[in-house]
Amino acid sequence: METVILASGSPRRKKLLEQINMPFQVQKSAIYEHYRSDLTPSEVVEVLARRKASSVARHYSRALIIGADTIVAYRNKILEKPSTKEEAQRMLMQLSGNTHSVFTGVSLCKKASHDNSQTHTFFEETKVTFGDLNLRDIKRYVESGSPMDKAGGYGIQDKYGAIFVRHIEGDYNNVVGFPLYTFYQVMQNFAPEYLPGYSGENHSS
Repeated sequence: METVILASGSPRRKKLLEQINMPFQVQKSAIYEHYRSDLTPSEVVEVLARRKASSVARHYSRALIIGADTIVAYRNKILEKPSTKEEAQRMLMQLSGNTHSVFTGVSLCKKASHDNSQTHTFFEETKVTFGDLNLRDIKRYVESGSPMDKAGGYGIQDKYGAIFVRHIEGDYNNVVGFPLYTFYQVMQNFAPEYLPGYSGENHSS
């Protein structure tokens, strides 16, 4: 059995990977998530995903390490996870009635030995449009505590967060935190031996 490591403590990413029956272990990366201010949102998620995968990969001689990072960007400004309830409320009011982008970067580090590794990194963008939100619904959602561990201050899969979303353009799972479709397509060419049911045939056709 090939070893797959998800370098993320996100329960949402864990649940999405479980959907394709890929056996994996979780080892959360311990990195400082800083980045240069001149980077675009897509560059930021790729940099952080690579850093997460690399930090965990050093502990393994043979494995596939999956690093991932998700951010929300509105008018080219990155909205981090809110640090206070007031900040979460401001973020949601800012997104009300507008379209923003959710970017997820994924970095795959395939190690054949301590000195031999290959890396492939990509990102996915999904555009999300909120309806006009009222302050009562925003406050109820913020008080639930759910926004506090999510980029942009909301989760599309949440009990209350779901009713904010009027329209999405792109991969729904990417908004949850992991672009499952693109990940699977990339894996068929980059590391098919780690996919469930792999028997050595050509998966790229």
